[in-house]
Amino acid sequence: MGRILALLLLLAAALLAANFKLYLKDGTYHVVREYHVEGDRVRFYSVERSDWEEIPADLLDLKRTEAENAARQAKIAEEDKMVDEEEKARKEQNREVMKIPQDPGAYMLIDKQLKVFPQAESKVHSNKGRTVLKVLSPLPTISGKATLEVDNAHSTNVINDPRPEIYFQLSAEEQFGIIKLTPKGEVRIADRLSIVPITKEVVDDIDLVPIFRKQLTDSLLYKIWPEQPLENGEYAVVQFTPGKTNMQIWDFAVKASSR
Repeated sequence: MGRILALLLLLAAALLAANFKLYLKDGTYHVVREYHVEGDRVRFYSVERSDWEEIPADLLDLKRTEAENAARQAKIAEEDKMVDEEEKARKEQNREVMKIPQDPGAYMLIDKQLKVFPQAESKVHSNKGRTVLKVLSPLPTISGKATLEVDNAHSTNVINDPRPEIYFQLSAEEQFGIIKLTPKGEVRIADRLSIVPITKEVVDDIDLVPIFRKQLTDSLLYKIWPEQPLENGEYAVVQFTPGKTNMQIWDFAVKASSR
């Protein structure tokens, strides 16, 4: 679709460039395809009448005609350049997409090499202990406070770029993004849960990182990257439904070499 649109724009620009206004000194004009000055007369091809005509040269405002035509040509050239750049960007994006697996998960291209983020196992920690969280399993029946945790104080998936561009293939239409993990002893906290008594409603408290996002395919492949450079620390790409405790986590650590 993008390629067809670009071609249509180029065709429209070409047709527009072929016709222009030949101004008379009284402010009126003829829409022409071309003209030639022949002594004291000007011969032009009228677009309206599809025929060649002549007019005395002293009736025409050739200076205005040439200036406006030059400005139009410059604008058309700039539009052509933009279309070329968009087409180039589209082709580059398609090349990138072809390198990303269709399996749900988080990925990066580092020096054109694919880096796969391992999915972390998370556990709900309440006053009744710790329970492995499974996407299709409901939260244990508890009330009060709990935390959603990832094992180990630090991720083994280390990134040196403070503004990583991450490709994220969703498994379903849910909320997603980058969160900051809070180290606590030998675990990292991803979500602080408040469970309302009786209703068992779950309130999430997560540290979302402001990000830019761009959808690359209809099959829910996105490119995401932080709005600002990330401080060195523990982070994760996540997919979740608020209040459902079904968070899927792909953890990573940022250790920027320049810091």
